Amino acid sequence: MTFKDAASAVATLGNSDDEATKISVINAIGAAMTSSADVSAHAEITLSEPLVAALLAASADKKSSDVCAAASATLQTLATKAHDFVVGAAIIPATLAALDPKERWQTQVAAAEVLSKLSDCAPQAVASNMISILPVVTSMVNDAKKEVADATRKALERLCHTIDNRDVEPFISAMVEATIDHEKTDECVQKLASTTFVQTVTAAPLALISPILLLGFRARTTATKRMSAVIVNNMSKLVEDPEDAAPFLPNLLPAVSKASDQISDPEARTVCGKACEQLQSIEDRLKDASFKSKRAVFDVVKGEVDKHLGAKFDASLSTYYTTIACALVNAKCHDYDYEEAFKSFDAVKEVRALHEALDKIYGDVEVDDDDDDTADVLADCQFTLAYGSKVLLHNTKLKLRRGHKYALLGGNDSGKSSLMRAIANEQVEGFPPATELRTVFVEADIIGELSDLPCVDYILADPRIKAAGISEQTVEKMLLNVGFGEMQNGARNLVTFLSGGWRMKLALARAMCLNADILLMDEPTNHLDVMNVKWVEEYLKSLTDVTAILVSHDTGFVDRVCNNIISIENLKLKQFRGNLTEFVEKNPKAKSFFELKSSTGFVMRFPQPGYIDGVKSKGKPLMKMAHCTYTYPVNNAPTVKDVTVQVSLASRVACVGPNGVGKSTMIKLLTGEIVPQEGTVWKHPNARVAYVAQHAFHHIEQHLDKTPNEYIRWRYQHGDDKEALVKDTMTLTDEERERCKQPIMIDLGNDEKGNPIKLKMAIEKLTGGRKQVKKEYEYEVQFVGRDYNSNRYLQASKLAKWGFEKHMKIVDEKVAARAGAMHTPLTTANVEKHLEDVGLDKEFGTHTRMGALSGGQKVKVVIAASMWNCPHIVILDEPTNYLDRDSLGALAGAIQVYEGGVVMITHNNEFCSALCPETWLME
Repeated sequence: MTFKDAASAVATLGNSDDEATKISVINAIGAAMTSSADVSAHAEITLSEPLVAALLAASADKKSSDVCAAASATLQTLATKAHDFVVGAAIIPATLAALDPKERWQTQVAAAEVLSKLSDCAPQAVASNMISILPVVTSMVNDAKKEVADATRKALERLCHTIDNRDVEPFISAMVEATIDHEKTDECVQKLASTTFVQTVTAAPLALISPILLLGFRARTTATKRMSAVIVNNMSKLVEDPEDAAPFLPNLLPAVSKASDQISDPEARTVCGKACEQLQSIEDRLKDASFKSKRAVFDVVKGEVDKHLGAKFDASLSTYYTTIACALVNAKCHDYDYEEAFKSFDAVKEVRALHEALDKIYGDVEVDDDDDDTADVLADCQFTLAYGSKVLLHNTKLKLRRGHKYALLGGNDSGKSSLMRAIANEQVEGFPPATELRTVFVEADIIGELSDLPCVDYILADPRIKAAGISEQTVEKMLLNVGFGEMQNGARNLVTFLSGGWRMKLALARAMCLNADILLMDEPTNHLDVMNVKWVEEYLKSLTDVTAILVSHDTGFVDRVCNNIISIENLKLKQFRGNLTEFVEKNPKAKSFFELKSSTGFVMRFPQPGYIDGVKSKGKPLMKMAHCTYTYPVNNAPTVKDVTVQVSLASRVACVGPNGVGKSTMIKLLTGEIVPQEGTVWKHPNARVAYVAQHAFHHIEQHLDKTPNEYIRWRYQHGDDKEALVKDTMTLTDEERERCKQPIMIDLGNDEKGNPIKLKMAIEKLTGGRKQVKKEYEYEVQFVGRDYNSNRYLQASKLAKWGFEKHMKIVDEKVAARAGAMHTPLTTANVEKHLEDVGLDKEFGTHTRMGALSGGQKVKVVIAASMWNCPHIVILDEPTNYLDRDSLGALAGAIQVYEGGVVMITHNNEFCSALCPETWLME
């Protein structure tokens, strides 16, 4: 018998009691599927759900085992020979219907075996139907009938391996086990939470993971709920088509929302809240009026199939080929998939035209707005970038042209510096290597072990300079070109004595020595005064053949220099032709780059300083400098000369002036970092001072393997500030040590007869005890060779005369620090809260090492650490460097309500003029 039509075959299988007739019909169906020439038969069989259902019912025939065997064999043939992208039309729906508990167990087993075979023969089509397949199959894996349970478990394992996602593949076995045995949910969630997701997340992996996450949110332990929320947060960021996630939102969103409301742990609630926001953003995208569905509409696709391929097939097969094309659209297939699907036509050109037509309707059409640009394309690549466990950019494109200046925009932690460093380190997939394109990262940070070298030797020590064979004369000439001839000692200056502005010029000179094609510049205007900003601006404009990517929070500089914008939005790079002003006109949300306020509502909080013994007026000086002069060892002329200033609780001072005039040097004198050669410096013994240096990272560069929380607890673990005790004003010279060893005449009181007792004794140490007698402090001392019973309190004026000034300053610093430490115990939770107050959440403050933090985050760590002991005076040297506009706005708000004194050096006129009524001008 030969196959006639689906309707008669269904009728025969359903109504005939004759075993031979049934077997004959079943074999005819198998033979038709085996014959590659009979496309009409293929189409009719594979598009007939009733026929597939009849075969599945026949596999459980009560009267004949031969009918069962024939039906099972034909079902396997059907699964093997059916077109990959037709199986979802009838075969899969009929198979899932057969897995109904009301059906005979033999039918259920046959259905499971068909799904197993389809997983091998049509994996892409099966994966695109996982949303409908998995809920049915998983409901049967613990069926009471052992044969059904075994068959569906085997099918589940095979089905899950059709999921094409490299992030999920290592955990498929664990997820299958957790699906079968819910006791293993916690372990599975733990494994998933530890992975870094970088692949695009589609419906298939979500179909497998979502049920496990729902089980995780129903778990008793907070830890499992928190980890489930972490997985939701990580994966939902990688969902490019919101329709892929739509089927899971009705169950997942309420579960996450409930967890964010009801979990008792505040930190876990916050994590759940972030996951909830991510899911809500997907739902909002679906509801957006501009959203366009990418799911194939049969009639629309049929029109395109008939138009491009109609001449290649009989009109009766239009439905069959349209079904294939719809499946290809829904599976987001590529050219080679279309060519394989329609290979029988031998019409590659027409098939590609069909794909292009359907892609215009359902695909992501990206408009390349620089096609009319005649400049050479230097790089055109697509890549994903992750740092640690965080995905920064996902499946995004980057196109760079020669001579263009690009501004890279994005908030703190969005991955700006990481992207530039990855480009410089040749870690961006598809970006031309250094052998083809010279790319140089320009940064002003100086490598510690090279800081004692002269500028020329510092550049010559760079491995790339050595490899290029660049001569000393060339380097010196380049340094003179960028302005080093104006300096004392010129290009022979030691790097360690350069101000921030000169360090940036040094970095620029090094980059230009390498004849760079692309300059990557991270905050090029940091530390620069107005004149030097102007110089860098004009210099970059003059490099007409050099491309530059700039990260800068100086919006005026960006607006004048850059003619293209690259913004980081939702893990993508969005490119725009035009300057920042034009970009803001088209993207009003970008106004936050102009406004000195937090657009996110974040408020930075500083701890209030508290009371100082004996200071009843905010105007009373707590720090003074009088007629101070300081000359660096390598210079002939003084950097600071005859400077007199004072600071009180009421001070709001901006210290301004050109680069290199000694602003940072003066601040170092005031804070005791260095000692003046002339003049005096005084600080109230009980005053606590926070100092954030110009090169802020030097505070933490020895502790990059610690988390911020660990660093602060280490720094203050004994009640005093370890960083404050390493200043020059508290470090003894050899000469001072020898002087302090000299015996001195000590008055021990009177004997019984009233005669004075005096002994010559050497002071071993100051114990740390201090008390105030009348208007002078007295310090407890221990003598050499005497026990603590012989300790005496001696007046500060006498100890100063004997050379113990630095010892007393150390005691003062410790006493003041302990007084500040009494405000808040040094616990992990308290430090965590303190870090949050300066804008560093728990994920970065407690769980991330400082070496993995961005520049903006490190600045926040330094600010938080210096503010821990509730200082009375805050001294900030270039505090705006590396901070985005939101963080700057939050910092300004914190300073405005802070009740202590503030001194700041900054070239950000907008920032200092909004906060500082008093100005120190250095020339």
